[in-house]
Amino acid sequence: MTRLSIDRIRDAVHKIDGVFRDTPQYCCPHLSRALGCRIVLKVETLNPVRCFKGRGTDVVLSNLERAGGPRAVVCASAGNLGQALAYSGNNRGFSVTVTASAAANPLKVARMKALGATVVLVEGQIEEALEAAVAHSRKTGAFLVEDSRNIDTCEGAGTIGLELAKLPFALDAVLVSLGAGAMATGIGLALKTCRPETGVLSVQPEKAPALTRSYRAGEPVESGPPDTIADGVAGRYTIPDVLTDMLEIVDDALLVGEGSIVEAMALLYRHAGLIVEPAAALGVAAILENADRFHGQTVATVLCGSNVAPRDFDTWVRS
Repeated sequence: MTRLSIDRIRDAVHKIDGVFRDTPQYCCPHLSRALGCRIVLKVETLNPVRCFKGRGTDVVLSNLERAGGPRAVVCASAGNLGQALAYSGNNRGFSVTVTASAAANPLKVARMKALGATVVLVEGQIEEALEAAVAHSRKTGAFLVEDSRNIDTCEGAGTIGLELAKLPFALDAVLVSLGAGAMATGIGLALKTCRPETGVLSVQPEKAPALTRSYRAGEPVESGPPDTIADGVAGRYTIPDVLTDMLEIVDDALLVGEGSIVEAMALLYRHAGLIVEPAAALGVAAILENADRFHGQTVATVLCGSNVAPRDFDTWVRS
């Protein structure tokens, strides 16, 4: 009843550069003691783009090559998708254009350019950047890569779930950061197939709740502009097809506050020695806000990115 296929997720493994696959996943004893549960960290930051999205962009471009599609691609991005598409495109001989908000994280913009993307900044937020990407695609014939709407991005992310399913012990739950929905639906389907006893929970900031509010309502719900430090998940619209997938796959959708996100970043730094961006700390933030719910359980969380400016990290975590 979803757009996703476990067979395509398994096939996607072979389309993804090895630099993005088989990432570290381990129980962190020091963080576990601090949180009151057995916490498993799935670290998706140790690659050239410092985030999980290369899994999806590699699948997109591999399938585009096989179909004989255009050799130019375009996406709208707050930074991480754009970096991943630039990296994958450079490796596979595609020209890459990224449209981004003029207010986007300067560090991420600089890295997209450094990886070979042509970056076009537009006034407004990610929605206006997406409109610009759609216009560029129509004008030039470049293939539009839209995170989560393009099923390849979800199934590429789903390979994370296949890897988590290989852990030699049971998981009570996996906590997945929620933006447009690719990770929640892809990882969720893989685990529901391979480890059906594992609960799949998405986590989104209270100040960027679009998809969570829609999930809870069972239909797309309008949300106001996001106002969160977690720019990697700061969308304000719901893709109906993704919502349909999510309603079939995800067991619960949680919201967390900005203070908990910062505290989670600090705990990951202090107890695991990891610097992550705010969007990657949402799972730990959810445990902080729901301590009784997760007490004594074995819980995995995906640390999905570490593209955070040192100055911002110091301001939030080490000030």
